[in-house]
Amino acid sequence: MEIKTLPLGPLGTNCYILHTTKHALIVDPGGNPEKVIELMEKYKLIPKAILLTHAHFDHIGAVQELREKYQLGVYLHANERDWLQDASLNGSLHFIGEQITTNEPDHFFKEGEMEIAGISFQILHTPGHSPGSVSFVFPKESIVVSGDVLFRQGIGRTDLSGGDIGMLERSIKNKLYALDDSYTVYPGHGPETTIKYEKQYNAFFPA
Repeated sequence: MEIKTLPLGPLGTNCYILHTTKHALIVDPGGNPEKVIELMEKYKLIPKAILLTHAHFDHIGAVQELREKYQLGVYLHANERDWLQDASLNGSLHFIGEQITTNEPDHFFKEGEMEIAGISFQILHTPGHSPGSVSFVFPKESIVVSGDVLFRQGIGRTDLSGGDIGMLERSIKNKLYALDDSYTVYPGHGPETTIKYEKQYNAFFPA
């Protein structure tokens, strides 16, 4: 499996394209659907699903166009099942003054093993930034896609709907920091980091 990064949407959210030589999973397409389509065509990839780490507006802006173009199922945690259709819950109305919405999710994540189009990974429920935040763990590649839970020397904000600083700390320390130090962390914003680095240098939640 390979991973490609596209900063998209109004906040430059990291959209990740996880792919084999043929099939791809789209994680958090925050906007600019044309850039995702261009990448698919460039590498001759067939997208098979849209995976959302959570449903804030800056992570969902291109969902509707991509799901319609490629006839894709959208996966989200059930704790945010209504957020895709509600501009107040997903924050778009408050933060940018316009409604970013899409149809309801097609599937709901549960913790544990998952496989789509031959790509195997694990789902961790990592709430705190939002009630339905999840992280995607790829043990073979030693990769975790953390959404807005853990950043390089930072953590997700907890002053939005459903945020909880204590819950976020437990998610990071009990779940993400339980991964091997060698894991590369691909966050929702900013550069990559590693579990080892964050344990040592994250001023919010050192190990």
